[in-house]
Amino acid sequence: MRIARFTTGEEPAYGVVTGEVDAYGQPAEDTVVVPLSGDPFYVGIKPTGEEVPFSQVRLLAPVIPRSKVVGIGRNYAAHAAEMGNDLPTEPLMFIKPNTSVIGPGDPIYYPRQTGNLHFEGELAVVIGRICRDVPAESATDVIFGYTLGNDVTARDLQRSDVQFTRGKGFDSFCPLGPWIETDLDPHDFAEGRAIQTHLNGDLKQDGNTKDLIFDIPTLVEYVSSVMTLLPGDVILTGTPDGVGPMEIGDEVEVSVAGLGALANPVAVRS
Repeated sequence: MRIARFTTGEEPAYGVVTGEVDAYGQPAEDTVVVPLSGDPFYVGIKPTGEEVPFSQVRLLAPVIPRSKVVGIGRNYAAHAAEMGNDLPTEPLMFIKPNTSVIGPGDPIYYPRQTGNLHFEGELAVVIGRICRDVPAESATDVIFGYTLGNDVTARDLQRSDVQFTRGKGFDSFCPLGPWIETDLDPHDFAEGRAIQTHLNGDLKQDGNTKDLIFDIPTLVEYVSSVMTLLPGDVILTGTPDGVGPMEIGDEVEVSVAGLGALANPVAVRS
């Protein structure tokens, strides 16, 4: 089930995207959005029975995390190598504020403080309920679904600062979307799904989720052993190799097989 957050020009709402969507996230002509009553993270999936043509909606970030986005660094060996880093012996965590979240088509703003802005396409895990100390074998009990993310990074600031907060925390540095897919299991990603990033149509990242150093259940266990996770919190699972710079006027698109695509332009803040 694809759970989207959308607007038709009025207040944001949640809905279920029904109909065919191709591997690039493009819907068929008969694809519709069925609005939901209330917030599905708290009241469950309650369709209103209405239908809105997909062509009439604007997709928003599928979730605004209640408290946090937890990033995982160096979770693909080839990416760790291209950054000149050793492989971690346990997951490397950092926090992106929820104010960094934007949705499909929203601009990534190029901050004046950096001269080296990078894309990092990632698979994102969306948490479905309050949880703490979740065993890996119970991870599916607390996962609401999966979406796509772009862990936008000011690389020069990341390298100059002791912590990652500034380099990864600017407003617009966490595009999420296009929707949350609920009918998947961590095993699907352990078996492998292509994860790609295109910049202006050129393929830059071409990885596979089977190459995650720490798999999704391990990440849920590790993160929840440190901090309580709330409904709507997001775990970014790491990026494959091929990260690189973006410039004002570029468009970056992240895709994961079976989950659609997330595209955002890069803009100057007015």
